[in-house]
Amino acid sequence: MSESEPLSADELLDVVDERDRVVGQARRADAMARRLRHRCVFVLARDAAGRVFVHRRTARKIVFPSLYDMFVGGVVGAGESYDAAALREAEEELGVSGLPAPEPLFTFLYDTPEHSWFCAVYEVRCALPVRPQPEEIAWHAFLTEEELRERLTEWEWVPDGAEAYRRLGEWRRDRRG
Repeated sequence: MSESEPLSADELLDVVDERDRVVGQARRADAMARRLRHRCVFVLARDAAGRVFVHRRTARKIVFPSLYDMFVGGVVGAGESYDAAALREAEEELGVSGLPAPEPLFTFLYDTPEHSWFCAVYEVRCALPVRPQPEEIAWHAFLTEEELRERLTEWEWVPDGAEAYRRLGEWRRDRRG
């Protein structure tokens, strides 16, 4: 997941309860520092050939710096819908405009001793040439699913993205029956 820098530390986020109901608001910096449960979006972006956009986060990122991620995304602003945040984050991080609306797949709670956020997982096809934000993304490539699976044990991944990817695999298997 990318805690996008364009969202300032002072931006308000919705704080949510264990059922993802809004119970208040907090500044982004406070939500992170005090482990207040909030909302995030994860968008699996594929190119026209179906390959997955994979990137390494910049070292200046507050959360999970310099780790690899197979999702673009970030925090959902106060009053913002998951769907709107997914499109906004995907376009910002991929450096494109006119992306189709990402398809919502499922949500889950990512909850560790350090972090707590509801994650809405999406998928989108990006046939446009990408121009990733250099302040967000240090390296990127489109990988086949097989190439991505091979890298899962070789590279250090953001833990929430790795969990979302694991759950995505389960979700796909369950849908196939």
